[in-house]
Amino acid sequence: MFTGIVEEAGQVVRIRPGPRSTELSIRPRKLGRTLRVGCSLAVNGTCLTVVGKRAGVVRFDVLNETLRCTNLGQLRPGSLVNLERPLRAHAGFDGHFVLGHVDGCGTVRRYERDGKDYVLEVKAPADVMRYIVPKGSIAVDGISLTVAKIGRGWFRIWIIPHTHAVTNLRQRQPGDLVNLEADIIGKYVEKLLSSRRG
Repeated sequence: MFTGIVEEAGQVVRIRPGPRSTELSIRPRKLGRTLRVGCSLAVNGTCLTVVGKRAGVVRFDVLNETLRCTNLGQLRPGSLVNLERPLRAHAGFDGHFVLGHVDGCGTVRRYERDGKDYVLEVKAPADVMRYIVPKGSIAVDGISLTVAKIGRGWFRIWIIPHTHAVTNLRQRQPGDLVNLEADIIGKYVEKLLSSRRG
């Protein structure tokens, strides 16, 4: 489990496709010292397992199904990815509950500076939009963010300069795919209510 508070933006250094999985190698700036083989790490909000580590580079095996369901298949050497270690029981809790299980990909329709802040608008599939509510939480590439406005098939978020500076958002442009994970609470409420109606 994660919180959506990104610890740093690492850089993709190598991608090696294989028949069943793709080897993804990332260079973290700070987290590399703390990661061990077998550790979980959220990469753009996708929970992955460290399978190798050498010379400051950590390696993951990304299944083809994961590539299909997330934006990890769009990565290239030099791409920035948001990194977060799992929530520890003794740590403070910021953000919101993020499982690292991506619900779908959205498309950036607008990302630009507005005064001191930035405005991000994302077009999202209907099966994700159903769980998005104004002032509610959404994980975008693993970043815990608050929804400011909802349109027909899209939502808007305001981004503070700090979040822009320390995440992969500084590389984002209209047309880019972003991983989306809706708040788990809404999914449980829907499930409970539907079972009662049934």
